[in-house]
Amino acid sequence: MNSVLPSASVTAEQLTALEVVNAIARAIGEAPAVLHEPQFAGNEWEYLKECLDSTFVSSVGKFVDRFEKDLADYTGARYSVAVVNGTAALHIALKLAGVQAGDEVLTPALTFVATANAVSYCNAIPHFVDCEEATLGMSAVALREYLQSVAELHHGVCINRQSGRPIRAIVPMHTFGHPVDLDGLMAVAHDFKLVMVEDAAESLGSFYHGRHTGTFGRMGTLSFNGNKTITTGGGGAIITDDESLARHGKHLTTTAKLPHRWAYEHDQIGYNYRMPNLNAALGCAQLEQLPGMLSAKRQLFDAYRKACADLPGMHIVREPAYSQSNFWLQTLKLERENMALRDAILEATNAAGYMTRPIWRPMHKLQPYVGCPRMELTVTSSLEQRLINLPSSSGLGARGAR
Repeated sequence: MNSVLPSASVTAEQLTALEVVNAIARAIGEAPAVLHEPQFAGNEWEYLKECLDSTFVSSVGKFVDRFEKDLADYTGARYSVAVVNGTAALHIALKLAGVQAGDEVLTPALTFVATANAVSYCNAIPHFVDCEEATLGMSAVALREYLQSVAELHHGVCINRQSGRPIRAIVPMHTFGHPVDLDGLMAVAHDFKLVMVEDAAESLGSFYHGRHTGTFGRMGTLSFNGNKTITTGGGGAIITDDESLARHGKHLTTTAKLPHRWAYEHDQIGYNYRMPNLNAALGCAQLEQLPGMLSAKRQLFDAYRKACADLPGMHIVREPAYSQSNFWLQTLKLERENMALRDAILEATNAAGYMTRPIWRPMHKLQPYVGCPRMELTVTSSLEQRLINLPSSSGLGARGAR
């Protein structure tokens, strides 16, 4: 394959960026390559046609029931509730967890905006927590130290002494599919009487000590957006072992309509968050292929790791030692002394046809959330300048030079 050759006038930063471009080319072959695209290589057409032929394309149909069962079977949760997207799943999960208007909810500052938005949909306040280098997710050690200084238990409720508001829940997010320190965070949740809801939107197929992410908290939420490991086009799910929560979640997400042969009776303010049967049909076909996709993404990680092994001052992010990651987005991490290289690498890789992206802008820097409570976010601020997502589609590994 062709390497990108430097001109005589390039700077040292540009030269390093071109070395990254050539490493990507060695791992996945010639450009172009987008960040993450879905792969349709199974029964998608067959199931979609069956769905169309049945005329049950909306919220009622056998594929919704099947997808929920298949998803529960795969994750090991007792129940799953399929909904229209991952944000809707997290919104309802927080309501089911008892989050009320005026409560505070602990969320990572380094996450996609949907995590904070779902808290806001409950008229609650995101309270931002720092992350750790090893997992890129919420730091249990830093959070415990922080809560010991700002929070107190009052009649079994965690209260923020600075704001006077209840801190009701904690929402760890598994960044790019890498499981966080769930043991540490569950201990914090226990000691400070917090309900844990896992944002597992990015971690379908990731396991913590052999157990699927999203099954440790009271509930977990998943996303099946077009850029996720498997897709239903748009879609999400709540997973839980609690039958009453699952039943209530299904009720709320189907407009809180009481069962009746013809009458329209609604006993609560509900939400039209139902996953259409058409989307569920796609999801059933995708879930059948998940093991192969995960294997391909692990091979892709290995290809990147080998191709980038000699790049100075940077490396491909590995899975935590106690976990099995789905490697949803492959990530290049720059050492602190090389953080100034980030933008040059982004410029060179995208110019060469390899779609790369920085990590999300941290939540406390976004206009809607600048006034929210937060702890010191030292690691978050550092990682913001040092992480670059690489093309990560499961079909890419086979393209590279082996």
